[in-house]
Amino acid sequence: MELIYKGKTKDVYKLADGTIKLMFKDDVTCSDGVFDPGANHTGIKIPGSGLAGLKMSKFFFEILNEKGMPTHYVDSDLEEVSMTVKKMETFGEGLEVICRTRATGSFMRRYGAYATEGQPLDYFVETTFKDDDREDPLVSADCLAEFGIMSVAQYDEIKKWTKEITKIVEAELLKKGLVLFDVKFEFGVAEDGSVLLIDEVSGGNMRVYKDGVILMPIDLSKEIVG
Repeated sequence: MELIYKGKTKDVYKLADGTIKLMFKDDVTCSDGVFDPGANHTGIKIPGSGLAGLKMSKFFFEILNEKGMPTHYVDSDLEEVSMTVKKMETFGEGLEVICRTRATGSFMRRYGAYATEGQPLDYFVETTFKDDDREDPLVSADCLAEFGIMSVAQYDEIKKWTKEITKIVEAELLKKGLVLFDVKFEFGVAEDGSVLLIDEVSGGNMRVYKDGVILMPIDLSKEIVG
């Protein structure tokens, strides 16, 4: 097993058969010491949050695979706190795709003159570069095509999948009386050229509220998978 990359919330290894192993850690992203799925830095270590993230990712990836959504998920090992996935190439240095069902967070910081906190949004999709130094700047489809990061057709495909996947995640949360405000995804390109959902689908990547209160990732996992 060869270490490829040490990330903020996961370490990435290459296996002998060519697949990739993601080792989940107990670090979560935060702003000023408070959990924030849109933040660029980790500063909180919550014991058990790595396993909680893996459990949720396993839960959602298995549902998405059953529904024919394109994902990189192969298998998971809860005891090892790891997930095995297909080998993928990222878009550029990494791209995040956010789908918003309610106005909050950085959306309000940008558009607060026009939006109100918690305002319903029609599965509003945004893309940002993964670039901590530049605070993950927004990027348009035209810009991505201009720099050869992805084609407009690939962008349209990702936007379509993002909305469909968000609706599936939202529906599962609603079964538990939980309200999704936004969720962050990543996509990559497989060896056959297909575009797949990658990384994780967990509490660390979404804002979810219960009775008007945001849930920490580990508490959200307990609500979904125990």
